[in-house]
Amino acid sequence: MYNYPARGAKLVLSLLLALTLSACSYFQDEEEEQAPEFDTERQYYEAAQKLLNARQWDRANKTLQALEENFPFGKYAEQAQLELIFSYYKNSDFEAASAAADRFIRLHPQHRNVDYAYYMKGLASFNEGRGLFERFLPTDLTRRDPGSARDSFAYFSQLIARFPESPYAPDAEKRMIYLRNLLARYEIHVANYYFKRGALVAATNRGRYVVENFQKTPAVPDGLAVMIQGYHALGMQELADSTLLILRDNYPQHPALANDGGFNYQFSADGGERGWMSKLTLGFLDKQDPPGFDSREVFNPAHQDGARPASKDSEPKAKSRPWYHVITFGLFE
Repeated sequence: MYNYPARGAKLVLSLLLALTLSACSYFQDEEEEQAPEFDTERQYYEAAQKLLNARQWDRANKTLQALEENFPFGKYAEQAQLELIFSYYKNSDFEAASAAADRFIRLHPQHRNVDYAYYMKGLASFNEGRGLFERFLPTDLTRRDPGSARDSFAYFSQLIARFPESPYAPDAEKRMIYLRNLLARYEIHVANYYFKRGALVAATNRGRYVVENFQKTPAVPDGLAVMIQGYHALGMQELADSTLLILRDNYPQHPALANDGGFNYQFSADGGERGWMSKLTLGFLDKQDPPGFDSREVFNPAHQDGARPASKDSEPKAKSRPWYHVITFGLFE
């Protein structure tokens, strides 16, 4: 027996897909047909400004590139390079934005707006890897590869060191605080993973690294808890007890602390709670994994790991998106 409703649904979906692909091809062909060709540098620049204001980033990129190719030493060339960084960024081409910022810094190290290039370089790395799902769905970015976060922190640090009076410095500082918290929490996740795999020394070292290098972040209490757990599991009870005193004196509300001030160890020092199969497979087949340490709800109740920092004063502003932009994920913007 044929399932006509199912076949009909497939047909509708196929038609919608064909229409979508046709629309993409149409708009792409239209953009290619409207490649900019002007006689003067001013005409290129004014055309680029109109495209930027209309948020037509791809066409703006082409126009700005054409301006620089045809008038590399013109009066608008340097400004076009700066606006090309902005246009790449707004088009979510963060790698190209960072490369354009690098090029501007290399060509114009003494330019009065070179601080903007440093800022945009950090901002591009800050947003790198945050795609469609991160924009519409909550995501714990502390569990992601921290490479772009480290790069962004380094670029913002360069901006503040070189241009402490820059108008972009305050926003960069706030983003650095956010990134520092993110990197510290990532280390705790790695420590929890090492505990799960039975790598006690590696886990303990991660906790100590957080305590020594990420002071005043919400991850420090968990860093101390990791150290206590690690020292206890390694049979170094004196170090575990001394670290416990620090945790109890500074963070008495930590979830790992018992009512009597003791520590709720997640597994014993002799590994008695881990079976032979867990030891043989380095924890991969362990059915009783330790729960790990994560006290963000206690010490950072407003945390939203997938969110941007509160301050967006210096970040390029975007207009509110219409309903058809939202339901089509920007396809028909």
